[in-house]
Amino acid sequence: MSLPHALLTALAERPGSGSELAGRFDRSIGHFWHATHQQIYRELGRLEEAGWVESLPAESGRGRKRAYRLLPAGKKELRRWVAESKDPMPQRDELMVRLRAEAVLGAAGLEKEIKRRLKLHEEKLDLYRRIEVHDFSINVESRAKRLQHLVLKAGIAQEQFWVDFSREALDILKAKQ
Repeated sequence: MSLPHALLTALAERPGSGSELAGRFDRSIGHFWHATHQQIYRELGRLEEAGWVESLPAESGRGRKRAYRLLPAGKKELRRWVAESKDPMPQRDELMVRLRAEAVLGAAGLEKEIKRRLKLHEEKLDLYRRIEVHDFSINVESRAKRLQHLVLKAGIAQEQFWVDFSREALDILKAKQ
């Protein structure tokens, strides 16, 4: 996935200023695709140069923010990208190599890092579950809402996996043999 397509998706959902997009990004797409606010602003400029979005005239007055909206060419690009075939990315996780190294070396102090990661995954899982209760507690049948919920459920499943994995890893690391 690319940041331009993540931003096009956010603008397809609703036009907004760069700071508004960055905030919305942090609360939704940003859980699955990280970008700094600086990267978002820089990319908005590139999207505008490509003719995929346009900035609307800033409201008058000091400190007014320029809003962006998706153009037909941007929507066309987003549709092209959505339909594109891509193989899944191979897993590349340093933790897996650390676990293999711990297996060969013996106790090397990995337990502390696993505990730290477990706490982070538990916090993220709790956040996702709160979002689910807040945003999806009412049985909404629209296709868009069901797809958004599906994405959230994938995040919940992933975080639950890492919580379970981390707990199992800690049990193994604590074992004498």
